[in-house]
Amino acid sequence: MKKITKRKKYIFAIVIIILLIFCYWQNNMLTVSDYRYSSPKISTELDGFRIVQISDLHNKKFGNRLIKKISALNPDIIAITGDIVDSNHTNIETALEFAEKSAEIAPTYYVTGNHEYWLDTAEREKLFSGLKSAGVQILDNETITVKKNNCAFSLTGIDDKMLSDSFSRFLPTNENTLNILLAHEPQYIHDYSTYGSVDLVLTGHAHGGQFRLPFIEGLVAPDQGFFPKYTSGLHESADTSMIISRGLGNSVIPLRLFNFPDIVCVDLEKS
Repeated sequence: MKKITKRKKYIFAIVIIILLIFCYWQNNMLTVSDYRYSSPKISTELDGFRIVQISDLHNKKFGNRLIKKISALNPDIIAITGDIVDSNHTNIETALEFAEKSAEIAPTYYVTGNHEYWLDTAEREKLFSGLKSAGVQILDNETITVKKNNCAFSLTGIDDKMLSDSFSRFLPTNENTLNILLAHEPQYIHDYSTYGSVDLVLTGHAHGGQFRLPFIEGLVAPDQGFFPKYTSGLHESADTSMIISRGLGNSVIPLRLFNFPDIVCVDLEKS
């Protein structure tokens, strides 16, 4: 009887160790999701222009692996689409360390997520001030021009606190220019496509649905509830394409399953 009990203990211990290794792997294995966005608005000079998107880091640390992975992609610009910090276990220094290294790789642009507005005022000001000092450009309901050689496209960033308000007045309207939008939350896709002249949206927030299951895909996402529609990949609405990052970190739910941390890489392609 004692031998059977001891054997059961060994089996139980082995199963626990395997589960811990599996969970660590699921939450720390960095993957790259590659996309090509084609448009007649993309000139020959912009053909092959590469955008690397980082979203929902939530203060997660990957050592130097994340920065090395981004650097190896050789981006023309880096877009951070919100929740670089987590309001539940905030570490401003961790966020700023990543931002500084990111800005050393390529021009880096940032829009807020909901967690930045759940910080207290002092923490939020420290974060924004630190991002600017690191050389990261914060897009606060504004459109800028990104140039390469003699060609350019417009890049717009919408502050997350405006997404539940009337943000259409901040969207680009020039139909002759390639217009790319950075916005944290994907569930507003129909607004992004209905107002203004947005060609491509880069977004995150949904954490890939947290647990990705066969035939169901994402199980739950913020502001979309269970079995959400917008959790990952490419979506279309009218003439607007939207790419959703599955994100890199976790927040309220501390575990992701079958949903590796996600770096998005988008190559612009002349059509």
